[in-house]
Amino acid sequence: MPLQNPSEPGYLSGFGNEFATEALPGTLPAGQNSPQHVPRGLYAEQLSGSAFTAPRGQNRRSWLYRIRPSAGHPRYRPLSHPLLKSGPFGERPTPPDRLRWDPLPIPGVPTDFIDGLVTFAGNGEPASQSGVSIHLYVANRSMVDRVFFDADGELLIVPQQGRLGLEAELGRLDVAPGEIAVIPRGMRFRVTLPDQGDVRGYVCENHGSPLRLPDLGPIGANGLANPRDFLTPEAAFEDVERPVELVQKFLGALWATEIGHSPLDVVAWHGNYVPYKYDLARFNTINTVSFDHPDPSIFTVLTSPSETPGTANIDFVIFPPRWMVAEHSFRPPWFHRNVMSEFMGLIQGEYDAKAGGFAPGGASLHNCMSAHGPDAASHAKAVAASLQPHKIENTMAFMFETRWVLRPTVFALDTPTLQADYDACWQGLPKNFQGAS
Repeated sequence: MPLQNPSEPGYLSGFGNEFATEALPGTLPAGQNSPQHVPRGLYAEQLSGSAFTAPRGQNRRSWLYRIRPSAGHPRYRPLSHPLLKSGPFGERPTPPDRLRWDPLPIPGVPTDFIDGLVTFAGNGEPASQSGVSIHLYVANRSMVDRVFFDADGELLIVPQQGRLGLEAELGRLDVAPGEIAVIPRGMRFRVTLPDQGDVRGYVCENHGSPLRLPDLGPIGANGLANPRDFLTPEAAFEDVERPVELVQKFLGALWATEIGHSPLDVVAWHGNYVPYKYDLARFNTINTVSFDHPDPSIFTVLTSPSETPGTANIDFVIFPPRWMVAEHSFRPPWFHRNVMSEFMGLIQGEYDAKAGGFAPGGASLHNCMSAHGPDAASHAKAVAASLQPHKIENTMAFMFETRWVLRPTVFALDTPTLQADYDACWQGLPKNFQGAS
């Protein structure tokens, strides 16, 4: 049965806020977190997303008031999922080649979100709480009597096709293509398909510090993703007495156990360790009003900082609709080589640096110091363009950018969706050098 709240979920706005919400009035204890007798006969349980002694600004925890505590479960058993992995990566030597993939096909058999996850690349490892794992998902059915949580990292979910219902311990998020959602490390949730159709998208599993809003520096107090536009669910719960499979990801492997009730039974909660969603259309794009294409860092929505200032464990960057007005300038992204590694996806439309071959639902990987930039057709079009103000519309591309080399999995290197001719998109660049006069 669905979470017991209105058919359309309610939301609380803000990023990193302290929230308090209850599905039944009078549930939250007054003045303390763990009273001797919790209202309505519930159990008090804290879910911590940081060390207890982390500085206040980085401390993440929520208090949950639930029908049964999470501790009530039998031993876990291994659950086979050969295509889902986490670091350390390196099953096969990582090629320095630029790679691009067509979209994954929708399965011909019933497949839910867990079964439809496929790992494409990653770095670091969950045990050291560093790096990322990048997955794609395809599914055609809801998770039924099945709930999942990830002990290895938080999940940044980017739908490309089809709407997702993310029914979490703290409430429900409805997330459509063009929106993103973040599920914190360790939080239990279920993925449903509200429209009963096929779904496809991307998942960045962040093993490092939790995602946060980037500092704005000289931009000032406003711009990019505004905190008020992030939405966290109001409390909702299930009181269900039937067998449910509880699946967790732990050190790269899946483990499962069976409990006799739904674990999505949190009647009220308060805290700042929460799931949230964000509509990418609300991103306040900053761009040049004079000359040159600026660095892609101006398109950063969320970042997971590392111990090296300015060098992210992972940045989530988008390329949304925007005005292009630069004078005397080559307007698309320039040719470049980068110490960071870039995994790109396309939600809709076309990416302005690739005239063809990069389809919605597809992906590309440009690793550390691999030369890349506009393909030959996009370059020729940009050089010949009349530099009038121009709005790029019907597009939404994104990038997971990380400080370490992304190592593709064996699946990613062997799948028929890998484009063998990707390098050819730069082969048509002519020699225009005119030599000494």
